[in-house]
Amino acid sequence: MSVPTIHRVIDFINKAAGIVLTTEKAYFIDARLSPVIREENLPSIDELMNRAERGDRRLAQRVIDALTTNETFFFRDKSPFEHFKTIIIPELLARRPAGKTLRIWCAACSSGQEPYSLVMILDEMKAQLGGRNVEIHASDISESILTKAKSGVFNQFEVQRGLPTKMLLQYFTKDGDNWKISQDVVRRVNFFKFNLLDEPRALGTFDVVFCRNVLIYFDRTTRAAIFERLADRLAPDGYLLLGGAESTFGVTDRFTSHPKERMLQVPVPKRAATMPAAAVRPAIA
Repeated sequence: MSVPTIHRVIDFINKAAGIVLTTEKAYFIDARLSPVIREENLPSIDELMNRAERGDRRLAQRVIDALTTNETFFFRDKSPFEHFKTIIIPELLARRPAGKTLRIWCAACSSGQEPYSLVMILDEMKAQLGGRNVEIHASDISESILTKAKSGVFNQFEVQRGLPTKMLLQYFTKDGDNWKISQDVVRRVNFFKFNLLDEPRALGTFDVVFCRNVLIYFDRTTRAAIFERLADRLAPDGYLLLGGAESTFGVTDRFTSHPKERMLQVPVPKRAATMPAAAVRPAIA
């Protein structure tokens, strides 16, 4: 793969999805796109990019799907889920009237382990919820990974990563060499395609947003723009949960640390913010 081709792919995925790749990732790019050109019976990655750039939305999506990192597992990093259970839900229940629906958004949900983990936690907290309705919305830019998430089917390695044996036996049934999560759990998650470079206003307001382990792939300007839009989509007393390597510090002043847990982010009223919002590049995906 030539240097111009590498730069072509890097520019495309950056404009389409905000993902920052460097020339050091040439092997990764080649390894991910080579199967696509074989399956599509194309002569080269350049021809794949020709068609994607000329507006072939299906091939453009295949490039995005191939270059998106989908690393995830059940109850990943543990602490965010503990904070959800011991801080977020109790505080929301104390502040929200009994008939108020709680809305949660798992942005960049990958193959679904994160929202499914939340469903299982909420099942454990059923008595505390007192019949309250909780909506879980989960999005990703990759159509292929969303298809997997909606299937609720996971292999042995995937269910061994972070999932307690008790929950495996309670919520999953054996499906050949795989495990299939209960359809009741699947039905409680609304999966949909969404590009984090786009404006999420139409999604409404959320009480909790999980946006974990995805912002590390974006540059600072893009992260600032995404934080701005997430702050606008959160209730004034809502919560933002990030990955362990991610932070709002020095990027935006729309969030501050929760008084009980510094890794848990809460919105700062917009009128108090002074840092200008970063420009948003248009998404073509």
